Amino acid sequence: MIRKLNVRELNRHSADTLRTLPRAPLSILLDNVRSGNNVGSVMRTADAFRLAEVILAGITVQPPHRDVLKTSLGAERTVPWQHTVEAAATIHAFKAAGGKVAVVEQTTASVPLEEWRPNHQEPWLIVLGNEVGGVGDGLPDLADVCIEVPQFGQKHSLNISVCAGIVCWHYMTSCGLSFLRGCELS
Repeated sequence: MIRKLNVRELNRHSADTLRTLPRAPLSILLDNVRSGNNVGSVMRTADAFRLAEVILAGITVQPPHRDVLKTSLGAERTVPWQHTVEAAATIHAFKAAGGKVAVVEQTTASVPLEEWRPNHQEPWLIVLGNEVGGVGDGLPDLADVCIEVPQFGQKHSLNISVCAGIVCWHYMTSCGLSFLRGCELS
């Protein structure tokens, strides 16, 4: 009979141990995301993939907002995060430090997600916009690439936390999950 693993059998790292382990060189910038539930969900995704950082830009809800804490389940303590006033300035600084930027948005220049081939030896910043208007005007022009998740239904958008999970999974599988393996508990 198949049995679900209990928490102890999952061999999860403590928050202190996580701070010492290598992280994927992938960061997420949330541009003016109003829903604390979305922010908390993205933080949980960032924790699951051991991402470098989550950047909360503009009016994006920040911990300790109760909706963030409700859905993050403590990930705000295991994922490095910061707040920035201006998304564009943060993108410029990330690129000046040698990083690459992918804006997730439906634009005239977007490529389907499956065509994006990130390299895990380069730091990447994924930019996701707010629930109504997407990323701020001008941000797609700052990107190295605009990507979109192909969709086949009537709706033209995904919830940003769902989108973040899909994009992160694509990044991890494109780069090969092995770049973080070997950093697990034995």
